[in-house]
Amino acid sequence: MEQWMYLPIFSLIGINMAAFVIYGVDKWKAVHHKWRIPESVLLLLAAAGGALGALLGMRIWNHKTRKPKFYILVPLLLVLWSAAVIWIAYPK
Repeated sequence: MEQWMYLPIFSLIGINMAAFVIYGVDKWKAVHHKWRIPESVLLLLAAAGGALGALLGMRIWNHKTRKPKFYILVPLLLVLWSAAVIWIAYPK
């Protein structure tokens, strides 16, 4: 496998790590009454490929777990991204 072919894999790993950390930072800011990260940014991270990191961040930090747009959209985005990765990795 060519080295450049690893770029999408490392990109997905990076965005998931970023999403996880940013959900944790936003939770910390919420607890300490600081300026918050907009919900649109949190959802955009999930939509851009960080759905697994966002879902783990939601569960581990117990953040945004009561908001329907998060507890519905983030798992749905994870399913869509997972299907896309499987479809690309295992073509017929």
